[in-house]
Amino acid sequence: MSKPAILCVDDESIILESLKAQLRKALGSSYIYELAQNAEEALEIIDELNEEDVSILLIVSDWLMPGMKGDEFLIRVHKKFPKVVKILLTGQADTAAIDRAYKEAQLHQYMSKPWSEDELIATVKSGLAKL
Repeated sequence: MSKPAILCVDDESIILESLKAQLRKALGSSYIYELAQNAEEALEIIDELNEEDVSILLIVSDWLMPGMKGDEFLIRVHKKFPKVVKILLTGQADTAAIDRAYKEAQLHQYMSKPWSEDELIATVKSGLAKL
């Protein structure tokens, strides 16, 4: 059986690499770390992983991205995969979008940028503990 996956979605590659490095440092090689630069790419990755029977445990997503916003993306994911833990990481989401993500996507946590590594890891671990 393959390792489960954690997916990070942000339109800034430096943020994606930073998230991946911090998660790998804290969680080790127990997970596959996938990166996507927008919601459309993330949805394709989710479909590919699903076809390969790789379970996605957790998604960390930016809110303000070209195309689809993070709350809309997480709501779409939730409809197909309700058990996936969802974290919104952004410096620019409006409160209505955050509230919508909590209600319609069962958002685990909202975190603002810049984030602290300790807060990120604690949030991810508390999310994974729910599974």
